Amino acid sequence: MTGVSVPTDLIIPADWRDFLALTKPRVMSLVVFTGLCGMLAAPVVPPAAIGFTAILCIALGAGAAGALNQWYEADLDALMRRTAGRPLPAGRMDRQTALHFGVGLGAFSVVLMDVAANHLAALLLAASILFYVLVYTVWLKRRTAQNIVIGGAAGAFPPLIGWVAATGDIAALPLILFATIFLWTPPHFWALSLFVRSDYAAAKVPMLPVTAGIEATRRQIFLYSLPMAAAAVAPWPLGLAGPLYGLIAAGLSAAFVVMAGLVLANRATEPAGMRPEKRLFGFSVLYLFALFAALVADRWTGA
Repeated sequence: MTGVSVPTDLIIPADWRDFLALTKPRVMSLVVFTGLCGMLAAPVVPPAAIGFTAILCIALGAGAAGALNQWYEADLDALMRRTAGRPLPAGRMDRQTALHFGVGLGAFSVVLMDVAANHLAALLLAASILFYVLVYTVWLKRRTAQNIVIGGAAGAFPPLIGWVAATGDIAALPLILFATIFLWTPPHFWALSLFVRSDYAAAKVPMLPVTAGIEATRRQIFLYSLPMAAAAVAPWPLGLAGPLYGLIAAGLSAAFVVMAGLVLANRATEPAGMRPEKRLFGFSVLYLFALFAALVADRWTGA
C-alpha cells in the first residue's frame, strides 16, 4: 500500500468541503449525466423514485471510486502541482478517514442500487468501482502507459448502468455508448497530459507523453479519434437512433477529428504553445455532454 504519512498533529480537521473534494465532483458530473442519459434513452423509463435513486447510486459509486483513488494515490498527488491541494496531500485529512469514507460510500451505493433497481445494475456498479480502484488505480497507473486505454473502461460504465437500472437487461445501444466513452477517454486524457506532462514526469507516472514522447502521443490522439467518431455515429446507421442524433453526432465527431488533426500538426513542445491540445481537451468534455444530450433529445422527440 502506498501513500504519504502526515503527522497527526499537523492534520487540520477535515470539513464537508474536503469530503466533497474526495468524490471528484467535476468528474462525477459527467458520470451522472451519461448515466442519466443512458436511463432516459432506454425503451422504458422507471418510476421517478427508482430512477432518482439509481442515478444517486451512480453518483455515490463514482464518489467512492474517486475517494479510494485519492486514498491510494496520496503520494503521487503530493508531487503534482495540479493535485497537491487535495485533502490528503494538503494534510487536511488522514488516509484512514478517506479509506473508510470511500469503502462505506461504495458499499452503500451498491446495496442501495440492488434494493432500488435490480441485481444486474448493482453488479455493474460494483464492477465499475472495483475496476477503477483495483485495475486502473492500483494495477495499471504506475506500471504502464496503457493505464488510460484499459482503465478508461471504468468511466464507460455509467450509461450502461443507467440503461440496466431502467430495463433490467443489456442491449446493443448501451454497449455502443460504452464503446464510445471507452474510445473517447484516451484522446481526452492524453490531450490533458501533454500540457501537464511535467507533473506526471515528476511523479514518475508512466503517462504516454512521458514514456513515448509528445509526437507519439499526438499521433495516438488522432488515431483514437477515428474509431471514437465511428462508434459515436454508429447508432444512426444501425437503426438504434434517429437522424437528429445521427446528424449531431456526425457534426460533433467531425469537429473532434479536425481538432485532433490540429493537435497532430502542432510542433510546439512547451505548454505555452499547446493551444490545440488545450482546445481539444476543453472541447472533449463538451463533446460528450452534447453527444449524450442529442441521444436523449432524439429518443424523446422521436426524430
